[in-house]
Amino acid sequence: MRNLAFFYRLKARISRGSLSLAPDMRLPWSSKILWKHGSVSVGTNSSIRDGVILDAQHGSIEVGNYVSFNDYTIVLGHGGVRIGNDVRIAAQVLITSFEHNYADPMRPIRTQGNTNKPVVIEDDVWIGAGAKILAGAHIARGCVIGANAVVKGKTIPFGVYGGAPARLLKMRGEQGPRHKLSLAIPS
Repeated sequence: MRNLAFFYRLKARISRGSLSLAPDMRLPWSSKILWKHGSVSVGTNSSIRDGVILDAQHGSIEVGNYVSFNDYTIVLGHGGVRIGNDVRIAAQVLITSFEHNYADPMRPIRTQGNTNKPVVIEDDVWIGAGAKILAGAHIARGCVIGANAVVKGKTIPFGVYGGAPARLLKMRGEQGPRHKLSLAIPS
């Protein structure tokens, strides 16, 4: 695995973009880091599992220290993605920092361009399997994002979010859900 990180550093010298990988980063052969027209940086003690794709496109991906990307996660950095320290990203998560424009029904969507919106994921965040983090999302420090949640917009620190679209379920440290449903039982 260490030889692959060396190969990426060597390839970075001939690319128009920039790549910075911590020397201790673990990177399997089946993963891809693409930075030809953008930049990717990954901090120390971070790990990438099988099938992960970090694609800067024409933007940037900045990853802090002690970050884990689990199997088949995709990060698209066209509008800029910044991930803090101590972040856990489960398998099959998608993080994208742009949206396709589609307002004109008389033109194909592919010809209408994109809108870039940066994504920020602060420190000490856990993102559950299959979650989608969409353009413009800002996940605050200490949040937990549930499996298959769809996040767009801002979260509050230490919140636990779930659903599509994601909504606040409770705060870390609370026992049980934030809003309990009362079910009337006929007598």
